[in-house]
Amino acid sequence: MPEITQQLDYAQLRARAMESLFEAFDSLCEGTVVVDRNARIVWINERYAARFGVADAKAAIGKEIEEIIPTSLMREVVRTGRPLLLDILDVNGESFVVTRIPIKDGNGDTIGAIGFALYDKLQPLQPFYARLHRLQHQLAQTQQHLAAERRAKYTFTNYIGNSPAATQVKQQARRAARLDTTVLLLGETGTGKELLAHAIHAASTRADRPFVGFNVAAIPENLLEAECFGAAPGAYTGAEKKARIGKFELANGGTLFLDEIGDMPLALQAKLLRVLQEHEVEPLGSNKVVKIDVRVIAATSRDLKADVAAGRFRADLYYRLNVLTIHLPALRERTEDFGPLCDHILEQIAARTRLTLRELDPAALALLKRCRWEGNIRELRNVLEQACMLADGPRLTEADIRGIVIPSEAAPPAETVDAAAITSYDEALAAFERNLITQTLRLTDGKVTEAARRLGLGRATLYKKIAALGIASRD
Repeated sequence: MPEITQQLDYAQLRARAMESLFEAFDSLCEGTVVVDRNARIVWINERYAARFGVADAKAAIGKEIEEIIPTSLMREVVRTGRPLLLDILDVNGESFVVTRIPIKDGNGDTIGAIGFALYDKLQPLQPFYARLHRLQHQLAQTQQHLAAERRAKYTFTNYIGNSPAATQVKQQARRAARLDTTVLLLGETGTGKELLAHAIHAASTRADRPFVGFNVAAIPENLLEAECFGAAPGAYTGAEKKARIGKFELANGGTLFLDEIGDMPLALQAKLLRVLQEHEVEPLGSNKVVKIDVRVIAATSRDLKADVAAGRFRADLYYRLNVLTIHLPALRERTEDFGPLCDHILEQIAARTRLTLRELDPAALALLKRCRWEGNIRELRNVLEQACMLADGPRLTEADIRGIVIPSEAAPPAETVDAAAITSYDEALAAFERNLITQTLRLTDGKVTEAARRLGLGRATLYKKIAALGIASRD
């Protein structure tokens, strides 16, 4: 008997608690509404009804909830049986914080729903919204920062020069930007391969997607695979406890720039070839295969053909990369661009160091043109920066430059000719021509058209001389 009494007390207490909770909410909230399983109103308090232009709350009884509250989600709560604990309801320019809870019978079936309009002003929730706003702002800033890091930094306007060689490179690069295919950039160090890769991406259909640069030669060989293709947690000694995302996955949807591709170990070349062919990566230590959509731009200062012949580079990978190849000319091959290049570099130096913008004296410019520039534009930038730091006047003179660089002839020293071996003037002249043409072809990497331009000869005339003198050429 006492046990039954205790159960009755618990049931009465629970019923009274629910009644008290409803009465408290009804008195404290701006509005309360109850609907049945068909989302028809079975009760609404006077204050809430008045908010929606209903003078007598009894007039709303039996009507579908949307007739009184057009934007109500009470029908959704009844349909799903799931509560909507915190939402904003906009009514005639006013905002209500509302809570909607399903009503269920003893079997757990939804038989209706109850909604409370907690506040007619958002002021009580301002601390919550302020914190939410701060978190959203921090998230947006982080996303913007990451996007900026993965965005192309240069366009074709940053590739300075209007010489025939520079113009040809920009034309080829613009064509490459329109074609969503693999690009191979070849050229000496400092010729602007990375800049051109950025520009190709910026002008392509992938411009709004990530651009990820990756220098193969800068990563230790034992970490290269994980850096490139990713790694599963604990895949190797010292590995992170969480999965590492590789550069290919980071660049998914965009462009991956593989700089110094010629330095990639043979073992990884096979894996790279599979990625390029199958468009999927398998992280180190994982059986999971990740599908990717990446446009690859590769670059190297090495002679890949010679490396293939020597067995240092896979022939199949070379042919897979060598789809659209662009040769970047050395600085000494585009002397017409020295003026604009030097002006551009001097402007950048002045902006970065906040020093006076220097001008280049014509004699100093002529001296720069006579240098070999083995480091190309990177070396030129270094020389001009040193000169700006050391010079006193507003103009960089020949003396300012000469103290930093040692000029040399544009061509290698001519081979000496044994005068005793020359039997006639014609032989001497032929020896001179052979040496001059050979050295010029060496400078132009065997390009007859460029050599003819430098020598001031017609292309056909130079071909005849090459054939007559027995000189090897490339084109």
